[in-house]
Amino acid sequence: MKQLSTIVVLLIISLSCSSIQQQKEQKQVNILWLFGEDIDPWMPIYGDSTITTPNIDLLAENGVTFTNCYSMSPVCSPARSGIFTGAMPTTIGMHNHRTGRTVNTPLPDYVKVVPQLFKEHGYHTFSTGKDDFNWSYNWDNYWTGTYTEKKHFGKTGTGNWNDRKEGQAFFGVIELYGGKNKKKPSILVNPEDVKVQPYYPDIPSVRKEIADHYNQIKVTDNEIGEIIEQLKKDGLYDNTIIVFFSDNGYKLLRDKQFLYDGGLHMPMLFSAPGNPLLLQQKGIREDLISLLDLTATTLNLANIKVPDYMESKDLFENGYHRDYIIAARDRCDFTIDRIRAVRTNQFKYIKNFMTDRPLMQLQYRSHKPTFKAFMKAYKDGVPFANEWLSDVRPPEELYDLKKDPNELHNLAENPSYKKELDALRLTLNNWIKETDDKGQYPESKEQLQAIYERYGDRCINPEYDKIKSDNL
Repeated sequence: MKQLSTIVVLLIISLSCSSIQQQKEQKQVNILWLFGEDIDPWMPIYGDSTITTPNIDLLAENGVTFTNCYSMSPVCSPARSGIFTGAMPTTIGMHNHRTGRTVNTPLPDYVKVVPQLFKEHGYHTFSTGKDDFNWSYNWDNYWTGTYTEKKHFGKTGTGNWNDRKEGQAFFGVIELYGGKNKKKPSILVNPEDVKVQPYYPDIPSVRKEIADHYNQIKVTDNEIGEIIEQLKKDGLYDNTIIVFFSDNGYKLLRDKQFLYDGGLHMPMLFSAPGNPLLLQQKGIREDLISLLDLTATTLNLANIKVPDYMESKDLFENGYHRDYIIAARDRCDFTIDRIRAVRTNQFKYIKNFMTDRPLMQLQYRSHKPTFKAFMKAYKDGVPFANEWLSDVRPPEELYDLKKDPNELHNLAENPSYKKELDALRLTLNNWIKETDDKGQYPESKEQLQAIYERYGDRCINPEYDKIKSDNL
């Protein structure tokens, strides 16, 4: 009898230890970022029924969809630099497109990148696809697995969750090339069936671009379905939080690289069939959020302390709220510009700092057929909703997004909106001072030299004049 009692006690202790171990393991949930590059939220969960996206819909059914998410930058490398650091790119000096490729550009010493924080907490970290950060770094400090490197486009990884140790949790990033994807779905969207945004001319090349983007979203949805299926096969789906999002809008001219909603409005959803927090809050959230908030939210879901320097906020924290979001555009490739925007639920304020150059100054798309078709249509008198292709641009823009969601009618000089204009101008000016917005300072001569060496005669902005003269 005494022997039996001992066995029972040992069994209870064993079960208790096992339960404690399981609780410890449950605290380290897997987190997978699905990075849908250059994708607009043209999907059923955002009210667009042009195509079906059953796999994105499945993610939404098991989590929280944010319908009012806006990027802090309308181009990939600054946006990614913000996402992976939790800081505005303008705050940490990572705001110009693709710095750190040919000139050594370190992050500030106090900044830690998301995969570093996960590694410190015992996570397996991997990246599949391009990173596109604006600083120089050692791959092994962030990720496992191998990578290839292109001189001007950053590192491309080949990692996988199956590379981890047995029982180890993972943080992974899978690049879905989205709006840059060359694949085609089995059934193509007909250009005649799409709706053309009112700020674009209704011409064949524009309809084709829009139809292509719907097709790219369908391909992305199929790829998400394959990832979900693999997670299920590997027994990981129920213990993995999946986050689907993008970095900036589609490549059409007034969208990507510019601070209108077409360049900033992002899909964003957190999905996890086995996570109590997300299941408790599942559904649709319409409050104004910044894409930057992906960072703090991800860390908190993994029980990792958010560093004090981060400007990111936890979306699931009690009392989460943003009165406005800030977005910034600076140099893109060889095109030097500086634009800032403040967006509230009702208004968008845009400050154009460089009014000496047109909005559509020479850029990487200028030689492409769609750009040429736009310019021809404009010169031929095809109706445009406003003057965004003209040779001049206003120093300030103000849009009432409730009445004018397509940002067609600039109210900056309308006296009826002076109160709103003054308030948003003050908000931006205060933010520039408080964060020491690095866009107010010129790029280094070394960096401008590297850009000039790559792009040559396309570097027409006056900032390159000294570089050109030194190279004579």
